[in-house]
Amino acid sequence: MAGVEARGFDAPDETRTPDKTRVEVIRMGGATAARYTFEPGWKWSECVKPVVGTDSCQVRHVGVIRSGRLHVAHEDGSEVDVGPGDAYVIEPGHDAWVTGNERVVAYEFESRA
Repeated sequence: MAGVEARGFDAPDETRTPDKTRVEVIRMGGATAARYTFEPGWKWSECVKPVVGTDSCQVRHVGVIRSGRLHVAHEDGSEVDVGPGDAYVIEPGHDAWVTGNERVVAYEFESRA
């Protein structure tokens, strides 16, 4: 494994495209980076829930918003709005939706090393 590795999202290892959703995933060096794009009108419970079949999103998210605004409602009652430049950690058990008319672009990271 190289000491330094860099890749762009122009050739991701995996692309997922549920309704109003595009997720591009890159895997390298024991880590995963993903670019999430949500169109205006996107809501997890309407666009992704039918694909995964759980009542709420059961994935932990660690990332940063590049553009657009996202509202997150957790089943513990906490809620937050995140926008450009905001870093976030979202624990499993949540719904989320785009607020406003701008597409959301977010980058997320996970390390297994």
